[in-house]
Amino acid sequence: MIHPRKKKIFLVDDHPLVREWLANLIQQQPDLAVCGETENAPEAISVIASTKPDLVIADLNLKNSSGIQLIKDLKELQPHVPVLVLSMHDESLYADRVFRAGARGYVNKRETAQKTVEAIRRVLEGKLYVSEKAAEVLAGDKIRGRTASQSAIELLSDRELEVFDKLGQGIGTRQIAEDFHVSVKTIQEYCARIKEKLNLNNATELLREAVRWRDAKNPE
Repeated sequence: MIHPRKKKIFLVDDHPLVREWLANLIQQQPDLAVCGETENAPEAISVIASTKPDLVIADLNLKNSSGIQLIKDLKELQPHVPVLVLSMHDESLYADRVFRAGARGYVNKRETAQKTVEAIRRVLEGKLYVSEKAAEVLAGDKIRGRTASQSAIELLSDRELEVFDKLGQGIGTRQIAEDFHVSVKTIQEYCARIKEKLNLNNATELLREAVRWRDAKNPE
């Protein structure tokens, strides 16, 4: 039984060790408690409706589902439940989409436990949590405006962007399929749609554009 004075946190992450680490961190806080956890979006939607958490912490990569789509669904179905994203994805690549989807904060998994707790408390207070890096990127994009290439990238769905990003890191389709818990054929279908939307002729052009785009977003 969770003490009524404690804020209830629901965890959505497809890695059991991450959920265990996060749960232990939260349970150590005198005013926070974990009220449930799951590895996929459909189950999260169902259980969150019954557990009524004060905050949902979600990864972007979920088992057979998309974290960004989960954020959009929760915004529609549970508009009073804020979502904090905790992900390995680079904030510079996904912060804009995450906040537009309805999230209230973004924390990279490489951050310290102290930063993670700080982000949780900030979102629970009704505020936004944005890392310094993400804030700089979001402000820079607004000042510079969008290039033609960026506009084309906006045509990609959230999952297509995730695939495109991984290709830019030099990760092959088989590994991407394993990471997303889907078939290689499914990833190949995503690649085909990306090529069509970005007007690319073949896999070589796709890989070259993905690397070029990621390098531009993460200059040394």
